[in-house]
Amino acid sequence: MGAPPTRPADRALAKPRRRLTSAVAALVALLAVGAGVLVGLSTPAPRPADAPAGEFSAARAYRNVEVIAAEPHVAGSAANDRVREHLVATLRGLGLQTEVQDAVAPEAGQLSGAAGGATLARVRNVVARLPGTDPTGKVFLVSHYDSVQTGPGGNDDAAGTATILEVARALTTGPRPRNDIVFVLTDAEEACLCGAAGFAGDHPLARDGGVVLNLEARGSTGPVIMFETSRNNAKLVEVFGRAAPHPVGTSFAVEIYRALPNDTDFTAFLDREFVGLNSAYIDGGAIYHTPLDVPARVDRGSLQMHGDNALGLTREFGRTDLGDLRAGHDDTYFPVLGGLVSYPGWLTLPLAVAALLAVGALGWLLRRRGRATAGTLAAGFGLTLVPVVVAPLGAWLLWAAITTIRPGYAELLDPYRPVWYRLAVVALSAAVLFCWYALLRRRVGPAALAFGGLAWLAVFGVLLAVAVPGGAYLTTLPALAGALAGFAALATRRDGPWPVVAVTLAAAVAVVILLPPVVLLFPALGMGMGAVAALVAVLLGLAVLPVVDLLHPRAGGQRGLLALRARRLGALPATAAALAAVVLAGVGLAVDRFDAAHPVPTHLMYALDAGTGKATWLTREEKPQPWTDGYVDGTVSVADDFPGLGNSEMRAGPAAAAPLPAPKVDVLSDTRTGDQRVLRLRVVPQRQVRLLTLHVDTSTATVRSASVAGRDVPVEPGDGKWGFGVVFHAPPPEGVEVTLTLVPGSGAVSVRAMDASDGLSGVPGFRPRPPDVGVVGSHSSEMLAVARTYPI
Repeated sequence: MGAPPTRPADRALAKPRRRLTSAVAALVALLAVGAGVLVGLSTPAPRPADAPAGEFSAARAYRNVEVIAAEPHVAGSAANDRVREHLVATLRGLGLQTEVQDAVAPEAGQLSGAAGGATLARVRNVVARLPGTDPTGKVFLVSHYDSVQTGPGGNDDAAGTATILEVARALTTGPRPRNDIVFVLTDAEEACLCGAAGFAGDHPLARDGGVVLNLEARGSTGPVIMFETSRNNAKLVEVFGRAAPHPVGTSFAVEIYRALPNDTDFTAFLDREFVGLNSAYIDGGAIYHTPLDVPARVDRGSLQMHGDNALGLTREFGRTDLGDLRAGHDDTYFPVLGGLVSYPGWLTLPLAVAALLAVGALGWLLRRRGRATAGTLAAGFGLTLVPVVVAPLGAWLLWAAITTIRPGYAELLDPYRPVWYRLAVVALSAAVLFCWYALLRRRVGPAALAFGGLAWLAVFGVLLAVAVPGGAYLTTLPALAGALAGFAALATRRDGPWPVVAVTLAAAVAVVILLPPVVLLFPALGMGMGAVAALVAVLLGLAVLPVVDLLHPRAGGQRGLLALRARRLGALPATAAALAAVVLAGVGLAVDRFDAAHPVPTHLMYALDAGTGKATWLTREEKPQPWTDGYVDGTVSVADDFPGLGNSEMRAGPAAAAPLPAPKVDVLSDTRTGDQRVLRLRVVPQRQVRLLTLHVDTSTATVRSASVAGRDVPVEPGDGKWGFGVVFHAPPPEGVEVTLTLVPGSGAVSVRAMDASDGLSGVPGFRPRPPDVGVVGSHSSEMLAVARTYPI
């Protein structure tokens, strides 16, 4: 027996007698839940300098930020030496066993600075230990104290380093913990993560592993997010949920970060089988790695959140049996109103399948009860793809239009004042959803469209459970809650209050789960990838469609003027959202202008071949800003002339040659054994530099093995003329010894040495930047490179 015909007036899950009152009540409830979500993601009030000794005080920590970030202090610089002396004095003043690990260390992760070569650095890590009373292992608090060459690193990572100093002070005021606490302030993180690699691989305290808490920042404000864990993290997440006072973190973020080619000091510890958690605040990314990253730009609330969580977690891990922290699985977890919800990862796929079955059963029941037909259910499912595709596309087009008007945004992680643009993307997503719903609601029916939204959420949940398990909760749980709400609505009188209550509760679940990623994805990915946040915003909208329906007149049954009036009322939400998107984007353009306090970022380098006397201006800007455009006029590859800069193409222009010496290459010994030639070379900088490179022309010799400063390095020949090379950061004034075991060709072996310093003010032809022109956050900004080829 077939389903009864569906009348237009009967196509909704709820048909309250007081529609406006119900809509207002539902919206107020959802706004209250949304406000609670935002409060849960906010930072705490910073504690003053006279806070109790056992508590973390942002004011006390900030004093150290001011000292550490007084000036740029790249690894190997005199400024970095001064920072290190302050750290050592502070930790020793707390009575902690403190040492400086002085070593040559390799890079960690995927940040190789040489084309077809290996990267190393001389590092000087500051290591202090608070011995435990009955240790079951060690807890390592890690941050890096060096900065990039372009800025003083007030947030990255003076904030993390100052946090550890304040945590160390708080811990020394109370009873000693059960486990050893080791404070590791690493060097050369910005260059190559070499400090962390040197500690994790070579330091005796790291030999038996332990729990690592790494503190980072990639911006200047916002909540501290626990965004990365070691594998099989269930027990770590349990500790994080109960011990961190502000537990903001999601398994979805962990999945995203594991898939990205990004690294922090945490990577070096993971490579050595440590367990642990990685945390950072990431909003305010416009100042990241720039001269604007000064102490005054550190958000004291973010600093307080860093410290509260670090202190709480250190104390908890300090008394926990560390021998039993590896679980057999990852957890799924996400923040809920200031707390953390978690469940075993092995439940992910069963829950996703259950949600899909529940939504399928709801579709069957809707047809059975006459709320939809097979055709409208199919239409609802198929047509739901429209907003899922159109909203992210619209967000991408919106940002493309904005960057056309304001091309300087292309070199920024995020605009200086991004909130207006973020709201514009959310409003645009809402406009797409509301317009789609208004156009299809009368023809397809509210119940069928709601089913289509839940069905796609359930389908995405299954796909994510298979491919990205930690992110499956984002769509599985709203789909399951929506299906259960649909069952409840169908089981009660449609004109009573319970259907509205049921769909509002399901919508509240969706807000709790999907609003945090909408908020956090913007700073995490930047406006250039605002389409991802737009997609999640649309998924949230699909989950709350039954509540959206309350904003419209009853589905069907009107004729003539009443029908026209209903259509006009139905168009109001879409019209209002579209207008809001335009206005918000316009306000963003009006408010976020480039000026002396918010300069347009530019990138410029100077490269000199000391052998030929040819000099070149270089920039990595694809579409150079007007200031940069005055230096460059074409595109070149630097792989042959400056292999230490990589093999990418850059914009270039002629420059006057500066009287600068290239690094010397001294032959310490030259021996032959059979067909092999062993060269011991010393590469000596002739000026104050932050890195040295040495490359071998592989058409003149084949490199069999190599060592740098007594440390063996991998031989992985690359493409191009200079197929093997090494990069050494923070070289000592006496230079770096390199030993090469070669199979030579018929003539001399050709090597190319390069060094690099920072600052272009003394270069002939350099014109100082105007006040509203700044420096882009890049490891090669303001670089001055000098190279020369030596036949040996």
